[in-house]
Amino acid sequence: MHPYIPMEGMAIEDLFAGRNIDIPQMRKRLKTAADNAGLPYTGPKLACNSRLAQEMGKWAEAKGRGDAFHLAVFKAFFVDQENIGDLQILVELIERLGLPAEEARDVIQNRTYKEDVERDWVRSREQFVTAVPTFIMNQQRIVGAQPYDGLKRFVENNIFG
Repeated sequence: MHPYIPMEGMAIEDLFAGRNIDIPQMRKRLKTAADNAGLPYTGPKLACNSRLAQEMGKWAEAKGRGDAFHLAVFKAFFVDQENIGDLQILVELIERLGLPAEEARDVIQNRTYKEDVERDWVRSREQFVTAVPTFIMNQQRIVGAQPYDGLKRFVENNIFG
């Protein structure tokens, strides 16, 4: 997320103010993509600073619960419209997964995975990743949510030429 998004979040409209972005159209495209992927989606009203969630994700991965945590964060943000930059919300998600809440708090307070996340960001910049998701194979890239057929063609073209 953008470094200027405060931890308490900001309205999506404020984040994109002055950028000539059609927010209702953007939300419609995201809803269609989520529907096509079979994912729940109500659309966030709040842009959140996701840095702490990224760090918690690294910790959850180390605990063998990364996929479950990432799915829980997805649902919290895109369905329940929760601020995933809020420590208490992140700890509640961790507890629901059966991971130790106190350890999670320590990980965040000590910023245990801060450097790991920073390395991921550096690598993303080096690879010219400007949006999520971005798929890269053989120096080729495809950006944004894509229909299955488009991803299949991308993979086939990069494997079989």
